[in-house]
Amino acid sequence: MIKCARPSSPEPAEPSLREALTAPQHRDETAANSPLRVPDDLLAVRAGEGDAEAFALLVRRHSPSMLALAFRMLGNAQDAEDAVQDAFVSAWQRLPEFRHTAAFRTWMYRITVNRCLNARRHRRATLPLNAVTEPAAGMGSSPSGVAEQDALTVALTTALAALDPEQRACWILRELHGLAYEEIAHVTSTSEQTVRGRLYRARRSLKEALKSWR
Repeated sequence: MIKCARPSSPEPAEPSLREALTAPQHRDETAANSPLRVPDDLLAVRAGEGDAEAFALLVRRHSPSMLALAFRMLGNAQDAEDAVQDAFVSAWQRLPEFRHTAAFRTWMYRITVNRCLNARRHRRATLPLNAVTEPAAGMGSSPSGVAEQDALTVALTTALAALDPEQRACWILRELHGLAYEEIAHVTSTSEQTVRGRLYRARRSLKEALKSWR
């Protein structure tokens, strides 16, 4: 559970963010195309005005993606959770400054990536064997297929761990989270050309590292 310390509240009777985070999920969370689903931008406006429940809904919507990103960047579940918690705390505190020049999701990706890069600067990250869990096509569930999948997972996670942190961030955002080049550029505070260059180098490195699997 992501827990964020709430800044001073303009309404003393308003529920704390911790209480809001543990409240039952709202119906509009059940489907992205539900007519009851409140848009992120509107929730961000409400949260910026001190509505803890609105921000709690944003946390529940986006924390799975942020945790997946942080886990793949840091390679440790506890470190990933700490980074994402810090990211949401920062977002909660900075929401009054949010100008909606980008989607809330993009803004959260940016904050989370920065938290992960800062964490990596303080220690050398390693990836666990389950960092990449998607099964390889055609391997099936036979013992030999499972063993081959495990070996491929080791090879891929090792190759990802060897990437430059900025290259890894761009690769994860593009290949695993499906962000457009323009959005990745905004998240990483750089240009689309730089993003394309980092992706090219990341793909080249991964291709070389995994050439025995082709």
